[in-house]
Amino acid sequence: MLEVTRRLVELLDLSPIGDDHFQGDSEDLGFPNVFGGQVLGQSLMAASRTIEGRMPHSMHAYFLRPGNHQLPIDYEVQRVRDGGTFSVRRVIARQDGKEILTGSMSFQVAEDGFEHQFDMPDAPGPEGLKNEQQYGEMLAPHVSEHRRATLTRDRPIEIRPIDPVNPLAPEARPPHRQSWFKAQGELPDDPMLHCCLLAYSSDFAFLGTSLNPHGVTFLSKGMQVASLDHSIWFHRPFRMDQWLLYDKDSPSASGGRGLNRGSFYDQQGRLVASTTQEALIRKRASS
Repeated sequence: MLEVTRRLVELLDLSPIGDDHFQGDSEDLGFPNVFGGQVLGQSLMAASRTIEGRMPHSMHAYFLRPGNHQLPIDYEVQRVRDGGTFSVRRVIARQDGKEILTGSMSFQVAEDGFEHQFDMPDAPGPEGLKNEQQYGEMLAPHVSEHRRATLTRDRPIEIRPIDPVNPLAPEARPPHRQSWFKAQGELPDDPMLHCCLLAYSSDFAFLGTSLNPHGVTFLSKGMQVASLDHSIWFHRPFRMDQWLLYDKDSPSASGGRGLNRGSFYDQQGRLVASTTQEALIRKRASS
């Protein structure tokens, strides 16, 4: 496992601080606030620490306040119900006594049942595609020093976008994006860790899908963008240290909000997870 990936795995390894209470560190990715995917992944990990013999099948979270990456995050887990097949947990993430995220996670005993799925969409394979860090290095001479560090940072999750948008010169495109995702290096054989890493990764390059038709990006002047809520459904076992295709679309934008949907497929064509997110995509009025 590469050192940068090891640090991410350690970031998700929360410390117990009392009955069903856990604490996690924050990381600075160069964004103004804590990366939402970090809070999603840590929330799912916190809930899993109160579960035995069951894997997550869905999670639904609301981002309430921006997080401060200089402060740790406290996670309170509430045991809502333990049934014969399903267990539900509510998680509240706090910083400095204020809630920054609230979410519900449901876990299920493994069982057999009916099977069907959409076919994997057409997409070129990950081989030969540049990753986001390489694109960042190409853009670095054209941005501020602060942006340069963010764009060229080492990443534990390698993302190889297919036909990426130039964030400095965006053009209107259909509301659809595709990227390949994979953790750098080999990971432990811990299915829960892989689910938490997918939750972490699923927030990368997601809300930008709803910006495509409007010819803007998060770097465009006057844009205010933020994740409002996020849902994940886990369908089939997978590994985050093997390539997954993240296929995303945005069926609607209105009222300053954009709706995004995503599907994760493995290279065998199996649909392993689905995501949705509504995001704030507000164009500030010129002063």
